[in-house]
Amino acid sequence: MKELNISAQKPQDQYVKVGNINTRFWAAGDKGTAVILIHLGGGSVEDWVHNINALAQRHRVYAIDMVGAGLSDKPRLPTSWRDFSDYTAQFISDFMDTQHLERASLVGNCIGGYHSMYFAIRFPDKLEKLVLVTSWGFGSDTPLVFRFIKLPIIGELIMRPNRKLTARIWKSMVNDQTLITDELVEMYYRMASLPGFSKSALTMLRAVEDFGGIRADISHYLADNLPAITTPTLIVWGQQDTYRPVAHAYVARDKIPNSELHIFDPCGHIPQLERPEDFNKLLLEFLAK
Repeated sequence: MKELNISAQKPQDQYVKVGNINTRFWAAGDKGTAVILIHLGGGSVEDWVHNINALAQRHRVYAIDMVGAGLSDKPRLPTSWRDFSDYTAQFISDFMDTQHLERASLVGNCIGGYHSMYFAIRFPDKLEKLVLVTSWGFGSDTPLVFRFIKLPIIGELIMRPNRKLTARIWKSMVNDQTLITDELVEMYYRMASLPGFSKSALTMLRAVEDFGGIRADISHYLADNLPAITTPTLIVWGQQDTYRPVAHAYVARDKIPNSELHIFDPCGHIPQLERPEDFNKLLLEFLAK
């Protein structure tokens, strides 16, 4: 496997107002259907640096820094799970409108997968296909540090920018830790040091989880609504994922009717970074069906 070089073929940063949110995004490709890439919690468009250009050979591809993340604005986010979920789904829809996209396929990693699922429920007519990559929302398993982040004061202390913690978290998300370079750690540390980042990340985590993991009302909501998603769906997982255990992949497959499952082995929580060539091939084949 190659080291993760975040400078490799990095598209140019672009910005657009989504409502009143100054939003950073990457765009590549000028043909085919539209594809929107949605990063994991604490991530950014850089999560997709090894995917966007490969996918752009056949598609118009957009990677966005979600509201509150990356280099996008970090306003006060809603604190209830329903308001937060509605807010982020509307944000994706409004971004599509700025790019004059009537429909798009969504590819979401971890919490980005939850954003994509919720979008599929709220805006089914705007969705072409759905790709869930080690998606959040299919079980309560979560690393111990993320349980403590939900607690008042303790969470604020844990979320203070810290290079060593940044390195530890990113290395824990991959099966091959040698892939996490000093360059990548420094880049995500700088992101975490931006004003408003920690508060936005804490609000997101606390909106969707409590100390026991996923909130029960979200679990019930997904159980009631996921069977109604008829969009072709690809579920992608890593066999060695320690954040969202591979057992969650089978729950996802069983809950979403028109879905197929692919498990990378060996691979951790971020297949698009750890197995980029295989991931890109799989995604292009699915989108071409």
